Amino acid sequence: MSAGGFHVHGPHDHELEHAAQGAHDNHEKGAGMIAQIAVITAIIATVGAIFSYMGGATQANAGLYKNNAAIKKTEAANQWNFFQAKSTKQSLAEVSRDLTTVAADKTRYQAKIDRYEKEKNEIKLAAEKLESESTVWDKSSDEQMHQHHRWAQATTVLQISIALAAIALLTRKKWMEYGMFALAGIGVAVGLLAALHI
Repeated sequence: MSAGGFHVHGPHDHELEHAAQGAHDNHEKGAGMIAQIAVITAIIATVGAIFSYMGGATQANAGLYKNNAAIKKTEAANQWNFFQAKSTKQSLAEVSRDLTTVAADKTRYQAKIDRYEKEKNEIKLAAEKLESESTVWDKSSDEQMHQHHRWAQATTVLQISIALAAIALLTRKKWMEYGMFALAGIGVAVGLLAALHI
C-alpha cells in the first residue's frame, strides 16, 4: 500500500482473501445445515413423543382388555359350575322318580326334572354368552398389543433418526443427514401403520 491510499494486491494477498471468503460461505452453509437439522430434530422428537404416548396407551388398553377377558372367563366357569349343580340335582330327581312307587311323588319329581332342564338351558346360554364375550375381549387385547408393538417400533426408529441427526451435526456429513431423513420417514410410515391398525 502506498502513502496516497493506493493499495496493490500481491498474489498471496489475493489467495488469502479468496480463502477467507470461501470459509465465510462455508460457515453460512454450515449454519443453514445446523438450523435445518435442529428444526427437523425437534419435529421428529415431537412426533416420537406422540407415538410413545400412543404406545403406552395401547399397552394399557391391552392389559385392561385381557383383565376383562379373564373376568368373563371366570364368570362363564361359575355358570358352568352352576349348570353342573343343576345337572346333579336333575339326576337325583330322575333317580328318585324312578324309584318311587307313589304317583304323586313321581309327578312332583318330574316337575323338578322339567324345571332343572329349563334352568340348565338358561344357564348354558348365559355361560356361552360369557365365553363369547371373553373371546371378544381376548381378541381386542391381542389387537391392542399388536398396535402397541407398531407404536414402539415407530418410536424406536425415530429415536435412531434423532441419534443420526446428532452425528450429522457433529460430523457435518451430508449422507448422515440423508440417513436421518430416511429413518424419520420410515418411523412416520410405521406410525401410520399403527394408526391404521395394520
